[in-house]
Amino acid sequence: MSESVNPETDAPISPEQLLAEQPIRRITRDGTEFVLLGTAHVSRRSADAVSAMLARESFDAVAVELCPHRAEALRNPDAIASLNLFQVLKEGKAGLIAAGLALGAFQRRLADQYGIEPGAEMRRALSEAQTRNLPVWLVDRDVGLTLRRARAALGFWAKAEMSAGLVASLISTDEIAEEEVEKLKQGDMLQSTFAEFAKQSAPLYRAMIEERDQYMAARLREEAASAGRPHKVLVVIGAGHLAGSASQLESATQSPAELLAPVTAEPKPGQIGKWIGMGITLLVLVGFVLAFMHSASLGMELLVQWVLILGTGGALGASLALAHPISILTAFIVSPLTPFHPALASGMFSGATELWLRKPIIGDFHALRDDVRELRGWWRNRVSRVFVTFFLTNLGTALAFYIATVRLGTAFLPD
Repeated sequence: MSESVNPETDAPISPEQLLAEQPIRRITRDGTEFVLLGTAHVSRRSADAVSAMLARESFDAVAVELCPHRAEALRNPDAIASLNLFQVLKEGKAGLIAAGLALGAFQRRLADQYGIEPGAEMRRALSEAQTRNLPVWLVDRDVGLTLRRARAALGFWAKAEMSAGLVASLISTDEIAEEEVEKLKQGDMLQSTFAEFAKQSAPLYRAMIEERDQYMAARLREEAASAGRPHKVLVVIGAGHLAGSASQLESATQSPAELLAPVTAEPKPGQIGKWIGMGITLLVLVGFVLAFMHSASLGMELLVQWVLILGTGGALGASLALAHPISILTAFIVSPLTPFHPALASGMFSGATELWLRKPIIGDFHALRDDVRELRGWWRNRVSRVFVTFFLTNLGTALAFYIATVRLGTAFLPD
């Protein structure tokens, strides 16, 4: 473990100075003292402050701002090698895994450019707790649920803008500006990634920050109650969440269960988008019925056009992913059926076919974290190319669907 030093004098920094730099809140509730240590997620000093705090005081447990998914990623960066990728595609978790890979690539770029390992203080807390035989409480909300609730808080164009911005920033090879690092020092990776959007969207700010403050405070109370009211708990939490979590922990009057229920509910699908999608699908079916009622030849002509347009769209997407020819053929066959049933997502089938035909080897998983740091690496690695195939096939099918729908609608217009 490297020791923090003063950059001006190169002299070691004392534990007292390390702790003096960190914001600390002490809150006693229901017989348990919670010592909240606010940390910077890209600061080496914060990691050393965790060690200093555990060496200086006696604790009964250590709580960290992590969910099980993120904790496993810290403990075992190569955990993706044990994933069942077929199951990931089937359960619709491709987006979450791909986002995790992209965030991991961003973290690796930070580490290379500034010699900083984001999450080092959380990793240190896990390691120190294990060494001292202290129970660890994972008190942050599941990252997948947080992203789903954040996405549900946005309108269509805001979602598109945010997704485009995140993809561009996370796969960029440009150096990360100092001001971006400073933002990370005030919060956490999720909070900082969405910071600019959150400033402009109250619902997004609540999903990304306020809800997690509420969740973490409630989880601390819940864990304390189930552990038989431990005397003292160290809570390692990002500085950006310190004030909100401390306020919730100190003043919330509702039970933990009552506080957790509203912030752990799956977001309801947008009813407007759902009804629009169902309406368009119904109009397509009605259009085919009317075409066949007009004449069998017109109906067959439009049906063939539909198959060719959607099939070509899905196949083109798979081709852009440099998928196997059979994966491209699969995309062509399934894409015309996709609009009529969500379980027939063309990307799921082409991605699964790609996975079956070009089975990733151990070397692909080992190289994955390095390959996804650059755009072409997503195509080069057989694991990440499964996700590229999934997304581009779906995108090609979606664009082709609107083209085919317009063609179907104009077929009844007079020449």
